[in-house]
Amino acid sequence: MRELDIGQVSRRAGLPVSTLRFYEEKGLIASVGRRGLRRQFDASVLERLAFIALGRTAGFSLDEIALMFAPDGRPRIDRQKLANKADELDRKIRELTAMRNGLRHAAACPARSHMECPNFRRMLRASASGALGARKDAANSSRLSRSGRS
Repeated sequence: MRELDIGQVSRRAGLPVSTLRFYEEKGLIASVGRRGLRRQFDASVLERLAFIALGRTAGFSLDEIALMFAPDGRPRIDRQKLANKADELDRKIRELTAMRNGLRHAAACPARSHMECPNFRRMLRASASGALGARKDAANSSRLSRSGRS
C-alpha cells in the first residue's frame, strides 16, 4: 500500500490542500494517518477524487456524491439518478440553446430597434412568463434566502 502526503495528493489531483481538508471534513475522503503534521492518504484516494470531480462536472452536489459511496468506500451508483441527471441536463441544454439562438438573432437583427423585432418581443414575453428560467431561478433564490437555506 503506497501512501501519499496531502501535498502530493494536492499536486496530483490538481486540488488545493484546503479542498482536500474540506472533502475529508465532509467524509468524502479519509486520511490513513499522519507523518509528522502532514495527513497521509492511500494512493487510491486519487481515483476517489477523480470520481468526485466527475460527479461535480455532471452537476451532482457533494452531498449527492457522498451518497454514491457504499460504507466500504466503493462507488454504488444509482442508475436512475444518473438518468434523472441526464434528463435535467437535456432540459438545460434546450434552454441554453434557445437563449443562444435568441442572442445571435438579436445581435444580427435587421430591425431598427430590438423592440420592433417580433423574435425579440417573443423572447421578452417568454422571459416575463418565466419560460426562460431566469424568473424561476430568481424566485427560488428569493424563497430559499427567506427560509435561510441558500
